[in-house]
Amino acid sequence: MEFVRNLLLFLHFVGLASLIGGFLVQAMASERRIIAAILHGGYTQLLTGVLLVGVLEAMDKDVNHAKIGVKLAIALFVTAFAFVLRKRPSLSNGLFFGTGALALANVAIAVFWT
Repeated sequence: MEFVRNLLLFLHFVGLASLIGGFLVQAMASERRIIAAILHGGYTQLLTGVLLVGVLEAMDKDVNHAKIGVKLAIALFVTAFAFVLRKRPSLSNGLFFGTGALALANVAIAVFWT
């Protein structure tokens, strides 16, 4: 079961890299939009995050449900935003950077909320 947890954690980090990397690439563009890396990174983060919680619960590990709830809400918002706005040719700076900031806030919550 530990191998499954580590594999899911690895894939969760890959999703994070795709999501944040996609935002950083688009931050330098003249017209900012949602690219596939952002959308698929969000999907990967959601799926692996939910599976990680399930594996941790199955292993009888302590899970901070409040923290997981906040992270899930943010991840759902970021992914839903990416899905809904993926076909727009460009986004306002406020929408784009606000969503990127929420993605980074999710990382901060994961690291600093103990």
